[in-house]
Amino acid sequence: MNTGLHEECGVFGICSSHTTDVAATTYAALYALQHRGQESCGIVVNDQGIFSLHKDLGLVPEVFDRSQIEKLGQGNISIGHVRYSTTGKPSRSNAQPIVVRHIKGPMSIAHNGNLVNAYHLRKRYETKGATFHTTNDTEIISYVVTEQRMKRTSIEEAVEYAMYDLQGAYSLVIMSSQKLIAARDPNGFRPLCMGHCRDGSIVFASESCAFDSIDAIFDRDLEPGEIVVADKESVRSIRAHCRKKKAFCVFEYVYFARPDSMIEGCCVHDARIRAGKILWKEHPVNADVVAGVPDSGLDAALGLSQASGIPYEVGFVKNRYVGRTFIQPSQKMRTNSVRIKLNVVKSAIAGKRVILVDDSIVRGTTCRRIVSLLREAGAKEVHMRISCPPFTNPCYFGVDIDSKENLIACQMTIPEICDHIGADTLGYLSVDGVQSLTSPEMKPQEGLCMACFTGDYPIPVPKEMPKDKFEMKIRE
Repeated sequence: MNTGLHEECGVFGICSSHTTDVAATTYAALYALQHRGQESCGIVVNDQGIFSLHKDLGLVPEVFDRSQIEKLGQGNISIGHVRYSTTGKPSRSNAQPIVVRHIKGPMSIAHNGNLVNAYHLRKRYETKGATFHTTNDTEIISYVVTEQRMKRTSIEEAVEYAMYDLQGAYSLVIMSSQKLIAARDPNGFRPLCMGHCRDGSIVFASESCAFDSIDAIFDRDLEPGEIVVADKESVRSIRAHCRKKKAFCVFEYVYFARPDSMIEGCCVHDARIRAGKILWKEHPVNADVVAGVPDSGLDAALGLSQASGIPYEVGFVKNRYVGRTFIQPSQKMRTNSVRIKLNVVKSAIAGKRVILVDDSIVRGTTCRRIVSLLREAGAKEVHMRISCPPFTNPCYFGVDIDSKENLIACQMTIPEICDHIGADTLGYLSVDGVQSLTSPEMKPQEGLCMACFTGDYPIPVPKEMPKDKFEMKIRE
């Protein structure tokens, strides 16, 4: 079983009433969103209707240097994107944003999420003669919006009507020659928020931490189904698709979002602290120290320590310059990269009973290696605690949680997983526990998507075609 849990994507947009250095602002915001996608990135700048684009494979500082930012020039609107592929293979053509030019003017789109009807929409446009240059569903969205733009009087009206055809998860930033539009799917699967800069510019981002990096002020989250339109004169909202029921991805709190982000009125750091406290309540054990797996296991480990009174220790030092384990092409390289990436602080671990907290177990290989590192460092006991329930179902909404045959919890019982990873005990957060992360009172909350744990999908999903077979299917 291979290791790895993949990131999703991050989007950013800025609209100013005057010409300014929007490329540099977008660059700084994407840097703050780098954790959401480390495969590719891109920026588009609009200078009076002329679009300048640069995108490529790599991290933000690898794709953009000072000269590249200067080439993009100044403008009054810009959008940017960081990507990990959940639909479409890694390639420069699949990098975002994408730019479309048609009779009513240019348009650029950046997207976070996954459409569940991508295959059917693509086939529909191909039968009409459309030519696709990518294998991602963002290009499909561009065709749906463009088709509506030919019929409608404005770009925002085109987006509004396009949303009737789009099924699944999508947080979008869309740039026309005069407007910046942000839109969130009616279920609100993925995060999207808005704010303003001190010069009055309007900004949108996947997470509020992007605003902190550019000294902008967070205003609010977009409502599920909401469309917000910004131009030089005004900011206005379209709520035709808004509804009371929502299904926000709970795994944003567990893993994806940065701890300093505010999402849906909840600080991610606080949610992870609560996860640790609930873990202790559900799975107490005698131990000497609590340690977390960097980075998303650290806050939950701190919460468990606070609830139990067991001292918190820095159990691992993380090498920040090593790529994520899933990037490695072979199992041998993945195994070695865990050792290179994480090194045990032996004085904190040797001879002690350790509670080790991590955010998830997907396939089990990385977790098994980490437990082994603690054993090699002299840990007397290792008690594994996971700040979410077992993954038993794939995600179709923008998180690369794989098909059931690749999920360890679908192949083994919890005692078998415990034995497989080499731990003394193993405890997962319960479904009620993960549903309580957003509540200061730690009571189960509604409006969260937990389908990867429960199999209860908020909308119909394409069960006849596994989520990882999209690209193969479109090439048949």
